[in-house]
Amino acid sequence: MTDTHKKMTLWALAWPVFIEMFLQFLLGTADTFMVSRISDDAVAVVGISNQLFNAVTILFAAVAGGAGVLIAQRIGAQRNEDARKIGIMTVKASIVIGLGLSVLLYFGAARVAALLQLEVSLLPLAKTYIAIVGGGMVLTAVMSTLSTVIRSTGDTRTPMFVAIGMNVVHIILNYLLIYGTFGFPALGLEGAALSTVMSRLVASIVLIIVWAGAFSRRLEWSDWKLYDRPMFREVLRIGWPLGLNMASWFFSQLVIYAFVAKLGASALAARTYMNTLESFCFLLGFSVALAVQIQIAYLYGAGRKEEAYRSAYRATGSGLVIVLIGALLLYVLGESILSFFTQDAGILAIGLSLLGLNLILQPGKMVNMAMGNALIAIGDTRFVVYNGFFSMWIVAVGLSYVLGIQSGWGLIGIYTAMIADEYLRGLLVTVRWSSKKALNKSLTPPDAAQVAVHP
Repeated sequence: MTDTHKKMTLWALAWPVFIEMFLQFLLGTADTFMVSRISDDAVAVVGISNQLFNAVTILFAAVAGGAGVLIAQRIGAQRNEDARKIGIMTVKASIVIGLGLSVLLYFGAARVAALLQLEVSLLPLAKTYIAIVGGGMVLTAVMSTLSTVIRSTGDTRTPMFVAIGMNVVHIILNYLLIYGTFGFPALGLEGAALSTVMSRLVASIVLIIVWAGAFSRRLEWSDWKLYDRPMFREVLRIGWPLGLNMASWFFSQLVIYAFVAKLGASALAARTYMNTLESFCFLLGFSVALAVQIQIAYLYGAGRKEEAYRSAYRATGSGLVIVLIGALLLYVLGESILSFFTQDAGILAIGLSLLGLNLILQPGKMVNMAMGNALIAIGDTRFVVYNGFFSMWIVAVGLSYVLGIQSGWGLIGIYTAMIADEYLRGLLVTVRWSSKKALNKSLTPPDAAQVAVHP
């Protein structure tokens, strides 16, 4: 078995991704915990603001997602120079998009905060947080795109090590800038925002250095002028439906967060704390789903379609076992963990009522992620977006409003709607993959059959 084949096995890809995502989860948890020492209002601002930031990153995430699929496919087909070109063009595009978003969020922070329908008392905090973290959005663009490109070459370990370093820097800066230790000013929520931007800057610099040598030929200054229109058009062909799907999900979640905000600050804070807890289960499943996407794209590029087909089911089965264990742990330990973040009796009561529903939610989310990523890996992104758009807005958003707001079920109704959405989407993508229709109709990369190499 060649070194490339060894790097492209499911678990070789998945465990570094899991550790990287887990460290990112810890970073978010550290933020939530440290900010909670300021006030629950500050936690609510961080929660809804981060939903916004996730939503606006879809532009460069779409390009990076399409590029990641094509890079893995080209490496599978042993077309390494094409993979290198795709990586370079993608990073350049993400820098341009990230700079545009940074300018918009920095200068439009007050207007954006008002659009989120926060309580009036939260607006000053939200404006400050959005201006600082949003102003550094170009760093988020660079960091996430570089990580995607590097992972798609089969190197999932380097982004993991970078994540470790970023966590250390972030927590230290949080401690210094939030609380004003060792003579630093006590900046509160503003300090948390500055810490986030600074740690991302450090991570971006390190990833740029690694990316320069990630392919068979190192990056050169002349490469910044590189542009291959047909190849970039292919990136966009896969990327735009993927981006539309991501946009649909993030904006639907933002609307749902707005529904939660209507329920009051306590419900919003409880949802933010629960989102932090649920992230543990999510990252377990997502690491498997992302790993199988890279693996299937690689196998598909090498012309090994039957192996690619079976890989989706193996990954789904493994992922279900993992997320169920994680959800059960949260169910058992949830009360102790929530009490660690807040002592507010109302927030605790709301959070505890949602732990059982999380046990139902996570398996549906796992199937949806794994099978959806399998379709994305072979370029069948249009089906994913059509399926997602319908379910997210009709089921997730529509039912959230009907059950959560109109019927008065509150967060219980909103969670019920999210469960229905995940299971419906998971069912539809599984049926699509099982039919093999997408696998057979997808365009096979040129010369893949001729260059396929078996271990």
